[in-house]
Amino acid sequence: MPLMHADVVIVGGSGFIGRALAATLISRNKSVRIITRRREQARDLWPLPRIQIVQANPNDEAALYEALDNADAVVNLVGVLHSKTGRPWGPDFDAAHVKLPARIARCMNRRKISRLIHISALGAADQAPSMYLRSKAAGEAALRANQSLDLTIIRPSVVFGAEDQFLNLFARMQKVLPVIPLATPHARFQPIAVTDLAAAIANCLENPATIGKHYECVGPEVLTLYELVHWAGVYAGCPRPIIPLPDGAAWVQAWIMENLPGKPLLSRDNLASASVPNVGSAPMSADLGIAHPQSIHAVAPTTLGQETPRARLAERRAKT
Repeated sequence: MPLMHADVVIVGGSGFIGRALAATLISRNKSVRIITRRREQARDLWPLPRIQIVQANPNDEAALYEALDNADAVVNLVGVLHSKTGRPWGPDFDAAHVKLPARIARCMNRRKISRLIHISALGAADQAPSMYLRSKAAGEAALRANQSLDLTIIRPSVVFGAEDQFLNLFARMQKVLPVIPLATPHARFQPIAVTDLAAAIANCLENPATIGKHYECVGPEVLTLYELVHWAGVYAGCPRPIIPLPDGAAWVQAWIMENLPGKPLLSRDNLASASVPNVGSAPMSADLGIAHPQSIHAVAPTTLGQETPRARLAERRAKT
């Protein structure tokens, strides 16, 4: 039985960015279909109008093909931060960042769907120092090789907002730890608010001039990891002393963490990624339609739930 028509299908749409994007598209009167491995993960989206939640494994080509029925455009949000090691990248990176984009393209070709927005990563490059960034570059290349796609690639810096796994992680750590030992404290980022990223994606879908291009998606300011961790603690109301770790100690810490059971908080590949500045080469393109991207000082006091006098002072300073 054919699925109901969808203006946009979001692959990997039950996560942090996907929820924000779905809400943005629906606010623009679009019909949205979410493809997710487990429908329960998207329960926050169930009450929204004009939304379909399809449980399907995107690694199963037949299931993915069926889930793309009767759709006009696709957004691929799938990405992972950790993988077992491998050459030229690990198996989890290969599955999520290389094979899946190629599979999406094949299914779109068969469905005669041409419009694709692909979310990659700032710093993706063939010769990047990390498996993560190299695999992201390979996924981009696989899509560019498909001449039937109307492709736009977006490369965001780290994304923050309500329920993110970045500022919220550091805030939670400072609620339970007396001090924060921090690897790569001088790593540089240009964080983008999830609502701005979602708006940029939606704008690309509405702007044919973005077809065939790639864009860096960054916020208004460059901050070191040390500064980001500091402000996460301030805005959560529990700032702790931060102890920068030398490179050798950071490597040992990452090795230990990636060998513990469960999903690691830090890996040696993460350290390799952090060695590349996660910073845009220029201000965000006007094509994306985000004239005034939001600063963490405007968003984090609310999302982390503690707008302290110190936080309000920092926000005023950021605006001057």
